Amino acid sequence: MRSNYVPSPDDGAPIRRGSDGLSVPDHPIIPYIRGDGIGVDITPVMLRVVDAAVEEAFGGGRKIEWLKVLAGDEAIAIDHPELSPAEIEAIPPEERQALYLPDQTLEAIRDYLVAIKGPLTTPVGGGIRSLNVALRKLLDLYACVRPVRHLGTPAPVKRPEDFDVVFFRENTEDVYAGIEWKAGSAEAERVIGWLRDEMGITDRIRFPENCGIGIKPISEEGSKRLVRAAIEYAIKNGRKVVTLVHKGNIMKYTEGAFRDWGYEVGAEYPQVITEEELSERYNGELPEGKVLLNDRIADQFFQQMLLRPREYSVVATMNLNGDYLSDAAAAQVGGLGVAPGANINYETGYAVFEATHGTAPKHAGKDKANPGSLILSAVMMLRYIGWSEAADMIIDAMRKVIASKRVTYDLARQMEGATLLKASEFGEEIVRNL
Repeated sequence: MRSNYVPSPDDGAPIRRGSDGLSVPDHPIIPYIRGDGIGVDITPVMLRVVDAAVEEAFGGGRKIEWLKVLAGDEAIAIDHPELSPAEIEAIPPEERQALYLPDQTLEAIRDYLVAIKGPLTTPVGGGIRSLNVALRKLLDLYACVRPVRHLGTPAPVKRPEDFDVVFFRENTEDVYAGIEWKAGSAEAERVIGWLRDEMGITDRIRFPENCGIGIKPISEEGSKRLVRAAIEYAIKNGRKVVTLVHKGNIMKYTEGAFRDWGYEVGAEYPQVITEEELSERYNGELPEGKVLLNDRIADQFFQQMLLRPREYSVVATMNLNGDYLSDAAAAQVGGLGVAPGANINYETGYAVFEATHGTAPKHAGKDKANPGSLILSAVMMLRYIGWSEAADMIIDAMRKVIASKRVTYDLARQMEGATLLKASEFGEEIVRNL
C-alpha cells in the first residue's frame, strides 16, 4: 500500500552493488526505521554514536545521510492517524500489513540496499505473524547473521571471553515458513487424511484426532546459499572453523539433507577441509590458510558451546536451531541487550541490520533501555559497507564504558558499584570515549 509519507533524501548518493561487491560513496544514503516501543529511545542514541564515530574516524570526509522510513506503529501514527485500533483490526490481514509496512519503505531499502531498524511489534489482530519476518521474506533476506562475543558485560559463565562465534541462521525456510493448520480445522483433517490414504504413514502420528499439523520445508537451494555465505564469511574474516548444526540423526531428509548439502558446498572451495581430511592428511593440525568444515548434532552443539566454546567460530544452521542457539549464546556474554543482528541477501546486497530484542513497551519513552544491541548492529553495518575504522572505534569505546561500570539499568543491576545511566547518557559516554 502506498503511503502519504514519501522518504526523500536531502543529500548523498545510493550504495550500489557491482561484480566486485558494494560500491559505497562517501555520503551514502541509509534508510532507518525508528522502531516501536523502546525504539523511540534507542534509535536516536544509535544515530548519534554512529555519526560521531564516522566523523572521528574519517575526519569529516565521510558521512551517512540518514533517511527515515516508516514501519510499525509509527507508520500508522504518521500515515493513518484517523484510524482507531478497532478500525485497523477490521482491515483484512494483507491490507493491514501494508499499513504497517508501506511500499515506500520496501522500495527505499531496495533502492539504497542497506538499512537499519529498531524493534518492531507484531500488529494487533489475526493474520499478521511478524513485520520482522515480513521484511525478511519480501526482500529475501535469507541469512540472519548474529555475531556473539564478550564486551566485558556481566555473564553467568566463568569465561565469557572464550565465546566468539558468528551464527548464520537460515531465514526463509524451516518451521518459520509458517505452513501449519489448526487442530480440528478442515485443512488439518485434509492433510491428515492425505497422509493416511495416500502416504500410509499415519501410524507415526500418535494422536491423529484433533491434531495440529505443520510443514518443515528445507531445500537444496536455500541450504546451499546459506552455507556458502557462512564459508565465504569465514574465509574473508580469517575464521578457521565453520560448523553445520542440525538434527539430522532424526530428521534425515530435512536437517540431514541440510548437512549433506553443506558439505557439497564446502567441496567447492579449495580452502575448505573436513575433519576426516584434517585427521588423515594433516595429523589433526589445521594448516595455515585452510578452513575446517565440520558438523554437530544440535543438542551436542548446545552443550559444547557452553563447555568448549573456543572450538567454534562460524555456525551455519536452520531457522529454529539458529533462533534458540543464538539467543542462548547471547546469554553467555551479557544477554540480548548487547547482541547485534543483521538480515542479508549476499546476492542482491540487500541488508537490514536490527536490534535482536523486542520492543519492551513498558520501558518505552523513559530513556532507560540499553541501546547496545542496536549500536552493535550498526557496527556490523559499518563493517558491511567497508567502514571498519569507525566500527572499531565504537567497539573500543563500548568496552571502555562498560569497564567503567557506567551503564544502563539492565547491566547496572548486575554490577557491584555501577553508576546508573540513561540510554542517552550511555550513548554520550560512548561518544566521549571514541
